[in-house]
Amino acid sequence: MPPIFARAAKSAAWPVLALSCLAFGNASAQGTYPNHPISLVVPFAAGGPTDVVARSLGASMSKTLGQSIVVENRTGAGGTLASTHVARAAPDGYTFLIHHNGMATAPALYRKLPFNPLTDFAYVGQVADVPMTLLGRKDLPPGDMPAFIKYARENGDKVNLANAGLGAVSQLCGMLLQESLGAQFTTVPYAGTAPALTALLGGQVDVLCDQTTQTIPHIKADRVKLYGVTTLDRIQALPDTPTLQESGLKGFEVKVWHGVYAPKGTPPEAIAKVNAALRAALKDPVFTQKMTELGAEIVPESKQTPEGLQTWLQTEVDKWGGIIRKAGVYAD
Repeated sequence: MPPIFARAAKSAAWPVLALSCLAFGNASAQGTYPNHPISLVVPFAAGGPTDVVARSLGASMSKTLGQSIVVENRTGAGGTLASTHVARAAPDGYTFLIHHNGMATAPALYRKLPFNPLTDFAYVGQVADVPMTLLGRKDLPPGDMPAFIKYARENGDKVNLANAGLGAVSQLCGMLLQESLGAQFTTVPYAGTAPALTALLGGQVDVLCDQTTQTIPHIKADRVKLYGVTTLDRIQALPDTPTLQESGLKGFEVKVWHGVYAPKGTPPEAIAKVNAALRAALKDPVFTQKMTELGAEIVPESKQTPEGLQTWLQTEVDKWGGIIRKAGVYAD
């Protein structure tokens, strides 16, 4: 019997840990972990921003792990279906989740959440941050962000603000924007980023806050009006574009961040190996170039660890919980 299982089996109070260690121990007996492909679950559709990050990350991590990472798209309920699936999966080191800010906002958005992001997962590390951009339809009157601030405060609910649906980062950005401006817009939710952006391009809505992975091509083609970026500092992809903070919204910061999780009880040895592969990927020129093309930025090394992700998740849960509850936005 492998030593790791012998230690875990000493306590009947740890059945889940014992089972996970058995699975890991068997894998070790049959060959070095991992000895077959790993599943990386994505809560959103193929081709979307998180899916693009996941596939690029998986391809790079596979080089270190010596096994394929198979991306599995499980869509629905703002990402909670995928999160629930992973939380309930066997903690054997072969199922992982990549998720964005939705992990932090789910406790406030959903009244009956079937998992707890802070207690039902093991943490692997963060990946990359994707800045957001505040866009207006091409013919919206304000020419820059200071003019937009004045326009928004004067026109209030006459301004139509699109988002990609409940729990989307575009929705969060819109809520923070309204709170920062002291204005109340007419919110128009769509079933995803693509239709929301299409509506903006077609002039059906006035404003959209969306990530650079989707907006940079349209910005460069001059199809939209760009008011600013939502990071505290200017970004490499749009160096001449002021931040919203520079334009008068002090402390305004929203970015899409991605973390990798495993079911609670996944053996520490598996977490350590996958984390090592994650950190190697974040230095892989192929992956980093892809992120640069998307306008994304690799997180600092302090956030690439399980502890770094856990600390950041708690910070984000605390930050967005108050904003969401104040806005009165809930899902059943």
